[in-house]
Amino acid sequence: MQSTLPSSLHIAVIMDGNGRWATRRGLPRHAGHRAGVAALRRVVEAAPALGIATLTVYAFSADNWRRPAAEVAGLMGLVRHYLGTEVARLVRSGVRLTVIGRRDRLPDGMADAIARAEAATAEAAAADGRSLHLRIALDYSARDAIVRAASAVSTASAASAAPAAHDTGALTRDAFARLLGGGEACRDVDLLIRTSGERRLSDFLLWECAYAELYFTDRLWPDFDADDLKTALHDFHRRDRRFGALPQKGGQKGVRAL
Repeated sequence: MQSTLPSSLHIAVIMDGNGRWATRRGLPRHAGHRAGVAALRRVVEAAPALGIATLTVYAFSADNWRRPAAEVAGLMGLVRHYLGTEVARLVRSGVRLTVIGRRDRLPDGMADAIARAEAATAEAAAADGRSLHLRIALDYSARDAIVRAASAVSTASAASAAPAAHDTGALTRDAFARLLGGGEACRDVDLLIRTSGERRLSDFLLWECAYAELYFTDRLWPDFDADDLKTALHDFHRRDRRFGALPQKGGQKGVRAL
């Protein structure tokens, strides 16, 4: 299929089903999480050729701290391993990495490792000129992010020393979105994919997904590959996105209205 999708798509993925994948194979849950990292690598490699400019994946939610301590420790160890091994691959590919979410509750040294990875990939991406921006949501809650952004606006307004963009009288959606993104503007999500058959947002990118198309698949995340991503994008391409307006005759499907 000759795609007419824009080259700046923002795709978000809730990578669900790692534990079930492992359990069905009689393996420990951490084996499923390791397999999930391999699936992420496949998707990252496939994304640029499919017109994806931003890929945001849900790695660890703020509510995941409720999981057994051993599993949490294993997940954090896997993140640390990813930062130590996959970042070199991202640098070679010109992929920029950003981590969103809280960092103050992460294990010692991880926040510094994240900062180093972000700096290295940002430099490589700028030099390479390719466009993929990989955003990993870690210790992330959309509702908490919205509350923090709103609190920043309130505090700045009360201090009467905020930039105009933060002033409650001049606050715009774009300015608020930048606060959500840590000061960086990010395109709204075009397509949200959730694997493993679950059909909920689970506190992920609630603001950014205001007009996102939703795609649910029974495929468990460790089995997800480039063909699955193509299938999801093909489904997206066939949809009529109106953003509250009436359908436009002859308009493209799967393309953001301007």
